[in-house]
Amino acid sequence: MSDILHFLQQRNSSPKLTDPAPSPQQMEEIFQAAMRAPDHAWLRPWRFITIAGTRREAFGELLEAALVKRNPGADAAAREKARNAPLRAPLLVVTVVTLTEHPKVPPIEQRLSAGCAAHGVLLAAQALGFAGVWRTGDAAFDREVMTGLGLGENEEIVGLLYLGSRLGNPKPLPTLNCADFVSHW
Repeated sequence: MSDILHFLQQRNSSPKLTDPAPSPQQMEEIFQAAMRAPDHAWLRPWRFITIAGTRREAFGELLEAALVKRNPGADAAAREKARNAPLRAPLLVVTVVTLTEHPKVPPIEQRLSAGCAAHGVLLAAQALGFAGVWRTGDAAFDREVMTGLGLGENEEIVGLLYLGSRLGNPKPLPTLNCADFVSHW
């Protein structure tokens, strides 16, 4: 178990990614791990949308269009940044929460469960030797983007996960003192 604990303590986001991305078979393994997220009442409130290849360019066009609708005065640099954002990794995984009315599971628990599933994707990808980073930003909360991805009115984006192979060395991790984050009641 100490190897697993050490692995978890070394998790590190990688904003610079390149090919290769996980294969479809590896993504199946990654999604199987993600679906072990805590899930009160077994609602399974998450789903995933993968975006790869030329679909990343189409997604970039959607991000640019949504930016212009949110901010008609967006300059050329901002539009280009939005359009090129999906090209920063060979594979994107959009994590979606599907909110369901439930007497014992409020929406916040469903969102947190989907967030745990997203974290599971990142952990499993790293366990297979890949890297990733979780991004959000205005686009992740934009209903135009959600609609463009086919989300229903009861669905939201939890995170945009960028996956691939780490480009360069891992960034240094700060040493955190648990006493700064833990109290006893």
